[in-house]
Amino acid sequence: MGRRGVDSDKPKGRMSSYAYFVQTCRAEHKRKHPTESVVFTEFAKKCSERWKTMSDLEKQRFQDMAGRDKERYETEMSAYNPQDGSGGRKRKRKQKKDPNAPKRCMSAFFWFSQDVRPSIMKEHPQLRVGDVAKILSKQWAVIPPETKSKYEAIASRDRQRYVTEKNTYKSRGASDMVATGSAAGSGIKKGRVQEGAANAYGMGGGEDDDDEDDDLDDDDE
Repeated sequence: MGRRGVDSDKPKGRMSSYAYFVQTCRAEHKRKHPTESVVFTEFAKKCSERWKTMSDLEKQRFQDMAGRDKERYETEMSAYNPQDGSGGRKRKRKQKKDPNAPKRCMSAFFWFSQDVRPSIMKEHPQLRVGDVAKILSKQWAVIPPETKSKYEAIASRDRQRYVTEKNTYKSRGASDMVATGSAAGSGIKKGRVQEGAANAYGMGGGEDDDDEDDDLDDDDE
């Protein structure tokens, strides 16, 4: 029996940095061992353990990939018209965010987009959001290395700012505000890690939620 209430035209959900990491691990394993079958649960466990030991610098390429995919997803969603006005599958209710939580860091591509987007929109006011996003992606791909390095440095400093603020936030006991739901929250986190691996392994459709702490909570999402 087919799935009910699913809009086939709905944009594919975006992937987290961890999901991109798992996807890359899978591709590497398949290239080295093309005939070897993989037990998904064991594969996902090994990926999770490896992710936890990686440095921020090693994770950066996957965070950039997730940042570009987020831009793609938001662009496609801005032009998306749900079938019959239903909005497709009912979305899960999001957990209320703590207003005191530190602001998430941005990738180098996002810092670049923040600087360049206004000039593109001013020069081409008729362009839609999706068209602007495509131009930004193309420009980012060809900018000089020294220019890209500038934004990568900004992103690195912003990430350090986020890590510092997050550690301070946690040390104040903010994470204990939902102590009564800690057991349930642990189960949800474990499920999300497995779901991220499933998405990258071709068994799911990616992340639909707003950017969570996937890239940081697994080691430091």
